Amino acid sequence: MNESASNPQPSPKWLRLIARIWSAPIILYALITALGYTWSWLTTGVADPYGVEGTSFIEALPPILMFISVLGLAAAWRWERLGGLLSLVFIAGVILLLILQGLTSDEFSRFLTPSLLCLLIIVPGVLFLIHSSSFSRKP
Repeated sequence: MNESASNPQPSPKWLRLIARIWSAPIILYALITALGYTWSWLTTGVADPYGVEGTSFIEALPPILMFISVLGLAAAWRWERLGGLLSLVFIAGVILLLILQGLTSDEFSRFLTPSLLCLLIIVPGVLFLIHSSSFSRKP
């Protein structure tokens, strides 16, 4: 009896397709946001005219790491393992920073929204890694 017939596994093509469909709007949103900040910086001299003065580097670090994580998702379209790992490593850094900031903050909403965004980014990163590991196995 064929061993693969008794233990059906999802096709790697479907995993990659789901990961790409899930990551496409995330990548598009990040690129539009980056282009908007760049355009604002070139035209007004300030990237975010509504930014709050006196923001510490630690508070500005999670969005930067999230953007790098999204760049990892974009790289995963070509190199699944490298892009998936890059995405998950940087999003793990974001989660660690959010947990550390959440312990010192009384506002739950400042922790909730970025945490939900992290969950959106984690899923395609994990799917790209699963696809790369299942695709690299030879029967």
